[in-house]
Amino acid sequence: MRTVLLVNPAAATGAAARVAGSVAQRLREGTDQLALRVATSPAETLGLAARAVADGADTVVVLGGDGAAHAAVQACAGTDTALALVPAGTGNDLANALGVPNNPLLAADEVARALREGRRRRIDLGRVSGGSWFATVLCAGFDSAVNERANALRWPGGPRRYDLAILLELARLRPRPLVVDTGDATVELDATLVAVGNTGCYGGGIPVCPDADPADGLFDVTIVGRVSRSALVRIVPTLRTGRHVEHPAVTTLRVRSLHLGGRTGWVAYADGERQARLPLTVRCEPAALAVVA
Repeated sequence: MRTVLLVNPAAATGAAARVAGSVAQRLREGTDQLALRVATSPAETLGLAARAVADGADTVVVLGGDGAAHAAVQACAGTDTALALVPAGTGNDLANALGVPNNPLLAADEVARALREGRRRRIDLGRVSGGSWFATVLCAGFDSAVNERANALRWPGGPRRYDLAILLELARLRPRPLVVDTGDATVELDATLVAVGNTGCYGGGIPVCPDADPADGLFDVTIVGRVSRSALVRIVPTLRTGRHVEHPAVTTLRVRSLHLGGRTGWVAYADGERQARLPLTVRCEPAALAVVA
């Protein structure tokens, strides 16, 4: 068994670099060959992951956060090379969706055990037409503006960064005319945000699409319609519990594909990474990614 460990040394303000040696030692207990590669950017992560896949690696293990995981997904999608995650980032939403422990050393032990036992499964991925794959949530509107704001903040760390970004973006809240075409039906409304979930959470554990299942071949879609700032302030706390879907301004859908259009000017984010401006088409690709679980 050939395994490649990709390390993003900057993840979690250097925490990944500090544990890389210990993580590698633990992973060697589960594989015949382990190659350690260091990537200093998402582009380098993608290049190293693509090379590992081309060279026939059985598994690519990413030690880093959601950005590094997203880059590796691009290389492993649609192949027989499995992706494994050892979380060491800010959000770790994909790792959490796969049930990986947040502690990187415990996660490395779990991955090594899964490698020894040959435990892998396949999960769905989302694909942006003409663009990238994503494993967790694609969002646009207020939440993507929050993403842009959070990415620009240097303090605080973790989920609190997103909480602060939410407060800062509330002042700029403005619903926009959104058209969601699922092929079977069209939804037109003034919307505050739309989230397309392959898994349930984004932003460091916010269950925006709480019932999303990455193995059912479908997206869960959450749309927040026109709401006032005060109403959105009341909805925000329920995002942490998933009860926002009970609000009368929230529409939920379950679809295989959809086209997001309308005069919004919104930029989409997927897996926390900037994508294209709307309009765009998104499709769920069943069992597109092998994961060590």
